[in-house]
Amino acid sequence: MKTDVTFLSAGLVLAGHLYTPDDGADGPRAAVVVGHPGSGVKEQAAGLYARRLAERGFTALAFDAAHQGESEGAPRGLEDPAQRVEDLKAAVSFLTTRDDVDPERIGVLGICASGGYALAAAATDHRITAVGTVSAADIARQFRYGADGAQEPGVLQGMLDAAAAARTAEARGAETQTFPIFPETAEQARALGGEHGFEGFEYYCTDRARHPRSATSFTWSSVDRMTFFDAFRGVELIAPRPLLMLVGREAVTDWMSVEAFQKAREPKALRWIEGASHVDLYDRERYVGPAVARLAEFFATHLTGQRPS
Repeated sequence: MKTDVTFLSAGLVLAGHLYTPDDGADGPRAAVVVGHPGSGVKEQAAGLYARRLAERGFTALAFDAAHQGESEGAPRGLEDPAQRVEDLKAAVSFLTTRDDVDPERIGVLGICASGGYALAAAATDHRITAVGTVSAADIARQFRYGADGAQEPGVLQGMLDAAAAARTAEARGAETQTFPIFPETAEQARALGGEHGFEGFEYYCTDRARHPRSATSFTWSSVDRMTFFDAFRGVELIAPRPLLMLVGREAVTDWMSVEAFQKAREPKALRWIEGASHVDLYDRERYVGPAVARLAEFFATHLTGQRPS
């Protein structure tokens, strides 16, 4: 069952979908907060994973980040890592207020950029009992080094120049300065970003998963915020709470999950989804199915003390 919910994050009203099992069981349940990828919304990958976890017996909350989707926040399209981390903690706070959730059994699942944000949130929020990631990415590393880690340094310097110019223009009265996240055509996406760029375009900009509230642009003021962030800085603080990272074997972003995993302390596990790219794990059933099975087993073990049958 899906219910529309709202909760506060740093004074902003966030919109969420709460997925609950329809099995008639009584008593407070284990719950999982699910964070969406950068530019995504709760109706896309986050909602898919939340619904599938609810089918496995968990209460699961997918929500739109502040400044995006149906959530409050101006300017629209701001990607602020500090706020995104706070949003995850606020989602945990919301779940602790519910009579149908056991506040001692709350986990977090982050997909893509939210994978990085989930690591940062869990590092200092001890209410988070277990952490899972799917196609985890640190948005700062992606902007600094590119999705594949091979970006020329001048690209970032040019973006920082543009971000600085945008802040000056806005200070002088201009409207919010933004830049497009995706090119206009699939051919341009492939030329600029290779297969990874094409897959992102296909997911967000075609009937595969396009949603009218999914972000198509970010504010330029997002760039310096993202560049300065480091999602992996405190990852060792998650221990002794457990960490599971799921990565597509064909994902060009796999190096980020590997780096985070190497920094983390036990108990931890990194599991490969054979054949999957980064974006495949957003919605391709042949990859999502195995990913959900692993996540359900992980959260069942560490949030309920039981393995799913």
